Amino acid sequence: MWCQHFRGVMVDWPEAGTPVRIVVKTWAGETSHEGLSLPPAGPKLITMKLVNGYNISYPESVIQNIEILDSVPMEEKEEIQPIPQDESLPLVHLIHTGGTIASKVDYKTGAVSARFEPDELLDAVPELRSIARIHAVKIGNMWSDDIRPRHWNRMLQATQEAFSEGAVGVVITHGTDTLHFTAAAISYGWAGQGGRPPGRIALTGSQRSPDRGSSDAAENLIAAVHWAAHGPSPTGDGDSAVVVLHADSSDGCCAILPGCASRKYHSSRRGAFKSINQDPIANIYVDKKGARIEFNESQLHEARIESESPIFFDESIRIAEFSSGPHLHSDLVQAAIDSNYDALYFHGTGLGHLPIQDPENDSPENIKLKLTIEDYCKSGGIAVLTTQTIHGPVHLDVYSKGRDQQNIGMIGHGSLCPPSSGLVKLHHLLSIEKSREFIESSWASDLCGENPFDSQS
Repeated sequence: MWCQHFRGVMVDWPEAGTPVRIVVKTWAGETSHEGLSLPPAGPKLITMKLVNGYNISYPESVIQNIEILDSVPMEEKEEIQPIPQDESLPLVHLIHTGGTIASKVDYKTGAVSARFEPDELLDAVPELRSIARIHAVKIGNMWSDDIRPRHWNRMLQATQEAFSEGAVGVVITHGTDTLHFTAAAISYGWAGQGGRPPGRIALTGSQRSPDRGSSDAAENLIAAVHWAAHGPSPTGDGDSAVVVLHADSSDGCCAILPGCASRKYHSSRRGAFKSINQDPIANIYVDKKGARIEFNESQLHEARIESESPIFFDESIRIAEFSSGPHLHSDLVQAAIDSNYDALYFHGTGLGHLPIQDPENDSPENIKLKLTIEDYCKSGGIAVLTTQTIHGPVHLDVYSKGRDQQNIGMIGHGSLCPPSSGLVKLHHLLSIEKSREFIESSWASDLCGENPFDSQS
């Protein structure tokens, strides 16, 4: 064992996961704690996980002594026993992919990891057992940053299997960082060609893990399962897959957002998602009495014909993305062209603009960029524009460079589809047909509620 006397002066806090005993002196007197060291929760703090699983932090100034131990007896969670479920309740499949909603602290390292088993969610949120009969399916344990189109297909397959087994709805638990991409993928997969899924599909996650007292996981999951079990039948127009997360930072209300038109706009706030260019579909209010749905009538639509199966994404397709700005150069674009990407997707500024003009005759790279894109489009290449502003349309008739971009063959004018959903839409269309003519004729269409023409402004 190693012992360091601090006397109120912090020296070296051992790396995360190290067994330690600390002695602290506060107004209440001197006391000691054993556990595992964690990364500091803030400046001039030490943080550790106690043997009972709770975290504590102390200012460096109150630390009197630190001992490095050989080990500490961390309390392990008891194995969860199968829980009987009410067979009279509607069947909902809970499809687990990972993320913060399904994470917990690894006592060996002190880090939060995506390793929460699906059945543990049922034990952690007993309210679910009175809402629906839950069947948990684990298809992965991934952070959402690592999800690719192949995983979209696995989720689509899992939803199809759920409905074939009699589920009235599906809840997909997912990391929030790319949840809006996956929600769009499920929407286009089931409704992108004019249909609708056989049942309700809700995607949910959380900004803060279930280990934390401020976690939003339980309410989000309760609201999502309630929607999947008791919500309205999907119409296929914006509600084929919905995002269910806190409406704002307060408890008690979760928003139901169109999966094809929503976006994560805040990195840490609980109410991190908003619908784009249209209103939320509904709100779900969660309290001790249960959950209730309050609809936004403007978002109610006539139902389409039910789809027999989803359209899967061609996993071989590659789309190169570019952000318009002072460092967008033609060689970057040409590299993607030479690498045979199936399409180019540009996040334009404002109404959808790129640096393709040289009004002061001092930026020839702008003209080179224009010529590179023009040659690509004339040869049959697919170059699509969205807007970095997130809200609002791509409008290429207002300024001369917008008209220039249309003349050189860029696609995108008139679209209200959010940038992330637009990327998925492009992949969906390329999965059906890779021709420029097809993409150009289909882009302005409203496939599944992503491009509400009555909302243009």
